[in-house]
Amino acid sequence: MQGHQSRVDYPRLIETRGQLDQYLASLSSVPRTTFDGFTKDQQLAYLINTYNGYQLRQVIDHYPLKSIKDVGSFFSSPWSKEFFILFGEAASLDYVEHQLIRKLFKEPRIHFAVNCASISCPPLSNQAYVALRLDDQLEHAASNFLNDTEANYLKGETLYVSKIFDWYEEDFPNGVINFATRYRSGLPAANQIKLRFSEYNWNLNQR
Repeated sequence: MQGHQSRVDYPRLIETRGQLDQYLASLSSVPRTTFDGFTKDQQLAYLINTYNGYQLRQVIDHYPLKSIKDVGSFFSSPWSKEFFILFGEAASLDYVEHQLIRKLFKEPRIHFAVNCASISCPPLSNQAYVALRLDDQLEHAASNFLNDTEANYLKGETLYVSKIFDWYEEDFPNGVINFATRYRSGLPAANQIKLRFSEYNWNLNQR
């Protein structure tokens, strides 16, 4: 299989941003008490959709961009900027990912569901995540990314994988190699694989 990266038509998204703004407003209108009453799958789907939706919004608010990192500065990353409202308070993408998603859910597959608007990110799903299909959606996201031979590839007995596995290695308690062999067929035995991390392309995932 070749690369599975997705590209976003940001100019088109800008033209139709009213639909995105309406969708994001509906997400931001959810009170914390309502969120707390959700099932775990409902909570996780909601948070993934919130992250991805506001990441799109951040891009079009600053478009055109060469890289999502252009939104940030020496002192502040794009993901630490508080530019939307969640549970009645100013929030950042870092807050959604690290203080909510990663803290509340011990779920390594989320790293292939949230999208940071860069070429090396796992593909952005063209559908919202929903509780009733969440496990299948996360399985698809993980399998799709692990079988992307541009992001993750075998060279001899060395498996080159995305830097995501390096940055969040602690989220893969059984080890990165064991996780990879779960989704990627044709790999050598886990104890025969050497692991290396590939370079990350932060250029914008635009068409």
